[in-house]
Amino acid sequence: MATIGHNNLNAKLVLLGDMGAGKSSLVLRFVKGQFLEFQESTIGAAFFSQTLAANDVTVKFEIWDTAGQERYHSLAPMYYRGAAAAIIVYDITSTDSFGRAKKWVQELQKQGNPNMVMALAGNKADLEDRRKVTAEEARVYAEENGLFFMETSAKTALNVNDIFHEIVARSQVLDTFPHIFDASLSHLRGRWVGDFFLQLFLEVEVDWYQIRSDPDFVLGKAKKLPRAQPAQNPAGMVLVDRPPEGSRATSCCS
Repeated sequence: MATIGHNNLNAKLVLLGDMGAGKSSLVLRFVKGQFLEFQESTIGAAFFSQTLAANDVTVKFEIWDTAGQERYHSLAPMYYRGAAAAIIVYDITSTDSFGRAKKWVQELQKQGNPNMVMALAGNKADLEDRRKVTAEEARVYAEENGLFFMETSAKTALNVNDIFHEIVARSQVLDTFPHIFDASLSHLRGRWVGDFFLQLFLEVEVDWYQIRSDPDFVLGKAKKLPRAQPAQNPAGMVLVDRPPEGSRATSCCS
């Protein structure tokens, strides 16, 4: 593998937002070009990667799709720490979702990378008849807080690719690529190993968190395990269980 230069870059990107805003659907549309009508909620975080060519730059996005449930909020800094870009997603049919997005923006402004490129995505733009948050309201908020704004639809693919292209374009304008995105081969190796163990740790941590907060979690896990099937001999006949110790064996033809 060749050393990564200024025209071939890696970028850590995080998606934040309320549960049900459509973060996972946006990533799935961007990475695989797919849309699932019923998307399961993310537990902890999910990792994706996708390469995007823009002008003379090729960027490999390392995408962390975070869980929107409040109980996973404490894990979020482990994902957005060191991120070069963030997409804060809200649902245009929910004012609560928009309010939650504002809180994520405030948190990133205080604790995130100061050079981070931030995008505000008003998702589910295909549900115009159920709209609760106007595009103008979101646009004004984004401009006042240093974000760029787009309305998206994972279902119709509206602006899904465009928002990632705009992140690349704005990163170049801000001259953040050489300082944030670029990395030597040795550094990347270390980061990949680090991300692997971080994800492993977080998966264990999430399970342990759920075990403590939800006693039925282990039971739910056990129910998903395949049931044991009776052993069969080569002829397909079910083997008879061995008789208990101490019982006398009988024979019909002694």
